[in-house]
Amino acid sequence: MKKSDNFFDKVYQVARLIPYGRVTSYGAIATYLGAVKSARMVGWAMNNSSSQQKEVPAHRVVNKKGLLTGKHHFDGTNLMQQLLESEGIVVIDNQIQDLETVFWNPIEELS
Repeated sequence: MKKSDNFFDKVYQVARLIPYGRVTSYGAIATYLGAVKSARMVGWAMNNSSSQQKEVPAHRVVNKKGLLTGKHHFDGTNLMQQLLESEGIVVIDNQIQDLETVFWNPIEELS
């Protein structure tokens, strides 16, 4: 991973590593980056991710319960859900089903 002191850049670098068909949480990224209490800041980074030159799969980052809490930041009414479903993830009532099966934990996967 390229070194950067900017927290948002670090968040984007981790988010780009989330595999197709998997999701992670704001808190899992924050914890991986050594900023356990910064889940909300990860959310702010995801909200700003469309400004990045290199694509950030922000649709793969959800809250700890699997809720699509960032969906209103995507163009279109259900774009976040549609992107996840196109990767084979089942979403019912704005919540990912079988979260433990599709959850990608950067601490386990990248350490």
